[in-house]
Amino acid sequence: MINIEKRTLSNGLRVVVHVDKSTPLAAVNVLYNVGSKNENPNKTGFAHLFEHLMFGGSKNIPSYDAPLQMVGGDNNAWTSCDITNYYLTLPATNLETGFWLESDRMLELDFSEQSLEVQRKVVIEEFKQRYLNQPYGDIPLLLSPLAYKVHPYMWPTIGKDIAHIENATLDDVKSFFYSHYAPNNAVLSVSGNVDPAKVFQLAEKWFGPIPHRQLEEHQIQAEPKQTEKRQLEVERNVPADMIHKVFHIGARMDDDFYAVDLLSDILSNGPSARMNQSLVKEQQLFSEVNAYISGDHHPGLFTVTGRILPGVGMEKAEKAIQVELDRMTSKVVNDYELQKVKNKIESSLVFSEISFLNKAMNLASFELLGKAENINSEVDKYQAVSAQDILNSAQKTFTANNSSTLYYRSSK
Repeated sequence: MINIEKRTLSNGLRVVVHVDKSTPLAAVNVLYNVGSKNENPNKTGFAHLFEHLMFGGSKNIPSYDAPLQMVGGDNNAWTSCDITNYYLTLPATNLETGFWLESDRMLELDFSEQSLEVQRKVVIEEFKQRYLNQPYGDIPLLLSPLAYKVHPYMWPTIGKDIAHIENATLDDVKSFFYSHYAPNNAVLSVSGNVDPAKVFQLAEKWFGPIPHRQLEEHQIQAEPKQTEKRQLEVERNVPADMIHKVFHIGARMDDDFYAVDLLSDILSNGPSARMNQSLVKEQQLFSEVNAYISGDHHPGLFTVTGRILPGVGMEKAEKAIQVELDRMTSKVVNDYELQKVKNKIESSLVFSEISFLNKAMNLASFELLGKAENINSEVDKYQAVSAQDILNSAQKTFTANNSSTLYYRSSK
């Protein structure tokens, strides 16, 4: 059981605290409820751009890293289609330094043409390096618009076109900041060797004066139910053929999330999982196969992917995958197999909670999605899934009209 204390400041900032006396350190995590799904379709990649801009200096602090390093701290950030998450760790005795740094960049960044140009170049280089010049790198750029036709999940976090970042103006950037980066659109979570009363006092001192902001009213269209099989075939200079099949599933907080998650684990979590045993070890059709879910805040995707061994045809490889999916839709999984994946998930959840930083991140995520206390019922929700729930989820998910397939062929 993770002990939690919470407060909400008058400006709307939610503050979550967990005390962990096993460490001399503390983690400060600021989660903003903004990701690539909140972007203008003609100005994508902005949430990820801000992940970089937020380290370029704020209104009163020209360097974010220098003062943090002076007190023995470290930091990083990441962006998804749903959220942008900033975190730092430091000795608990220096906690106030973290509040000072994070509050100042929530208040206002050091907006300048120079800062924008520096970070723009960094993001453009990352786009080229990771998505355009890396083998298989363009798969997200191809698969997202194949699976989504309306919802902004149709572009990856990096953006759908490098030109959107190249053409970003200072006014564009300021507008995005003030309509999304606000105390009333964020969760501050602190975990470690801290005193909750002191944390709430520091939160009020440093974050309390930041004004509540008018958030952008952005209606996100729900993705219509897919009614036809979709396919795309490309040829690239890569070492081996790959196949990617995606199926629409529900959102992270839907009741059947836990069944769908376990379904993906039965197929590919570990060397003894079904697809690894059958497709990699026994039939030797793939060098690797994977099945996983996106876990997005809005209805997401169940992905099945495999790298095909030389001499194996694409059609044969796809049929072999389909056989494994059909097995999941035609027969209930046995108790031993189901309990095995449940135990794996329980152990990974328990181990993840050993890290005070993981706890800070997870508490912020649960608070954003509903309430932080839900973290304590995760194991029970997985354990409550029945074999029939797995079968129902498989039958609902693995239909031809719900599938989008990318055939990624090697030109070699």
